[in-house]
Amino acid sequence: MTYREQQRQKVTSIREAFFKDPGNGIFYGKEREFALSDPIINLWEGIRYDAVDYFKRNNIGWWQSSGDDLPTGHLLSSQIACVNHLYFIRQREDLATTILKSIDPDVVKAVPVDDGYVEFEFIGSEKAKIPFLLNEKSLTRGANCTSVDAAMIGQLRSGAKRLYLIEWKYTESYRAEDKYILERASRYDNLIIAPHSPFVVGINVAALYFEPFYQLMRQTLLGSQCVKVKDYGISSYKHLHVAPMQNTELRERITSNGLNGADIHDAWIKTLKEKDAFIGTTPENLLRPVSDMRDTKSFLHYIENRYWK
Repeated sequence: MTYREQQRQKVTSIREAFFKDPGNGIFYGKEREFALSDPIINLWEGIRYDAVDYFKRNNIGWWQSSGDDLPTGHLLSSQIACVNHLYFIRQREDLATTILKSIDPDVVKAVPVDDGYVEFEFIGSEKAKIPFLLNEKSLTRGANCTSVDAAMIGQLRSGAKRLYLIEWKYTESYRAEDKYILERASRYDNLIIAPHSPFVVGINVAALYFEPFYQLMRQTLLGSQCVKVKDYGISSYKHLHVAPMQNTELRERITSNGLNGADIHDAWIKTLKEKDAFIGTTPENLLRPVSDMRDTKSFLHYIENRYWK
């Protein structure tokens, strides 16, 4: 049984007791047992209405939204998982700082990105227009341009600022599908092989066009361009890829024949000039440092019981 199938069985078995919802919400035009009939309760009650308002006022679309600016009712959505794990931290400098320090010992404190310490569906600032630097035409967060699920900024001991890009995975897995077409190549190839590219010299460019590496490639270019133009005043970045350890279908499947490694994180690190710019981790490891901090018990109880157990 795959990790996705295990998680689907789990959420449907706890659905009525945990969410107080009968399921059979609409997903792709049909009633599904793994989709909530009331989609807003897919978000933890402590962040629910604030998160919906945040997405609405920033013109961010919800993945497979049920409409009316509401999130999807799909219980296995990785976007929902990311928001449930990280939105609580947006207005807590102490939590944001603790998390960044656990990732990077050079961090002194977290600093705001937008109007909080976590920004969702990050594409760079409106002023920098990073998608245009990636030869993309859209500036809509989370749609039709390269984005990353979340971003944070830390101030370092030196006084410099560092950007942390956070890509969140849940039950995803990918097959070996070649996405190398002329339109995409014309956007990204020159950036990949440029002298100051974040990728190693002589890299097999076509090998990067297989998911999840195609997404990682574009997010790496996003981070590199943010540094190049000093977006938000940053001078460096790190790229986090957060995925459950149990999702071996994702973590252990190298979908590109041109890449190799012990797992996808190891394979990706080998493509980069700066190896420590990429960090593979799990949701538990990312949030564990805040487990003993004040006013986190109800939040972590929800996260642990819904996602980690």
